[in-house]
Amino acid sequence: MGGQARRRAERSEALTTGPASGLDTRGSESIHSRAVGLMPGGVNSPVRAMGAIGREHPIYIERGEGFELIDVDGHRYVDWVCSWGPLILGHAHPRVVDAVSDAAERGTSYGAPTEAEVELAADVCRRIPSVEMLRLVNSGTEATMSAVRLARAATGRDVIVKFAGGYHGHVDGLLVDAGSGLATQGLPGSPGVTTAAAKDTIVLPWNRPEPLAAALESYEVAAVICEPIAANMGVVEPEEGFLDRLREWTRAAGALLIFDEVITGFRVSRGGAQAAYAVEPDLTIMGKVLGGGLPLAAYGGRRRLMERVAPAGDVYQAGTLSGNPLAVAAGTATLAELDADAYERLRKLTTLLASSLRDAAGSRPVHVASVPGLVTPFFSGAPVHDFAGASDCDLDRYGAFCRALLDRGIYPPASQFEAWFVSLAHDEAAIERTASAAAEAFEVAFAA
Repeated sequence: MGGQARRRAERSEALTTGPASGLDTRGSESIHSRAVGLMPGGVNSPVRAMGAIGREHPIYIERGEGFELIDVDGHRYVDWVCSWGPLILGHAHPRVVDAVSDAAERGTSYGAPTEAEVELAADVCRRIPSVEMLRLVNSGTEATMSAVRLARAATGRDVIVKFAGGYHGHVDGLLVDAGSGLATQGLPGSPGVTTAAAKDTIVLPWNRPEPLAAALESYEVAAVICEPIAANMGVVEPEEGFLDRLREWTRAAGALLIFDEVITGFRVSRGGAQAAYAVEPDLTIMGKVLGGGLPLAAYGGRRRLMERVAPAGDVYQAGTLSGNPLAVAAGTATLAELDADAYERLRKLTTLLASSLRDAAGSRPVHVASVPGLVTPFFSGAPVHDFAGASDCDLDRYGAFCRALLDRGIYPPASQFEAWFVSLAHDEAAIERTASAAAEAFEVAFAA
């Protein structure tokens, strides 16, 4: 047995769900002491650092099984991050693992088209009627960048409207009042983003139609981009009729409507949020669930728009690993599991988690928001309707709550501005375990 395999076996013998307070995470601490000298902040994506919840180092993971993560120190956690959304089937789902293994045996990358790409594209188009044609890429950021370029080319305009707290990847022009990790760090933008890159972006408050109407009247807008259900400021649903107004007013103004469904796509329903709210955008950005845990994203829309993309048209976009056979295999296997029964189960699990967290919070000022597959416990005494409301939450108490959950074997998002992701691998026992830990964690957080 090799050294790595031996260490894994030794850790497996000592697995624990974590003591009532304080975890021995010396293994994670040791790895992090090396990591900070090799990677910025010791991580490859900022929200993984856990600094926002007051931890000096993140938890380093060895493997995942179903709804659980197992760290390098042998502790088991109920995972409510699920790789920030892709793992709607849970960790190491057998059909996904088999599909990726089979694909790898035939080669990991070709730099040439495959029939599997065509079949996946056809499946997406069946699920999302507004997507008649799509282009596979490697990340949500890449998909956003490409969709915005296409919108500008199609309209001959430059201005893009986004909403405060909406995160659409680290595209230069959209890193203004963004949510997700950027909000967690308290950064209004980012050094290195030029004035020229940001000047064509207008930021409006989410869920307020009047500023949108004024912007569309005052500017030649190429596109309005939004998460149809905001999830990077925590889960904030659109107010009744808001998406309908977006659709109506952008069409009247000659602007395109772009839905960023990287999080909501194939999660809140078979056809994403646009199906749930019966509003069809011009362009859709997809990712996360689409790749089943491997790097895969896409942008798509009406044929007349997508045929502007090279080589069919003149809007250039390319990628060496786009449509990678391993990622396509994982995505195809994942979507195959997502039938009507799966979405009904996901809805019931989400409702149970949300109600259990409400019960655990009791009369404390915590508002739990949810849509199928997504939950956010806002440390706020009132419902959250926009980024200003999310920013007014008690971030220190959320941090204390998360630290207490980790001590009790629950792995939450290390940011108030991120959604908790429900998977089909979760069950009633996992939710009961979470609720019990949450009751103690709320007590710890509000005693601080």
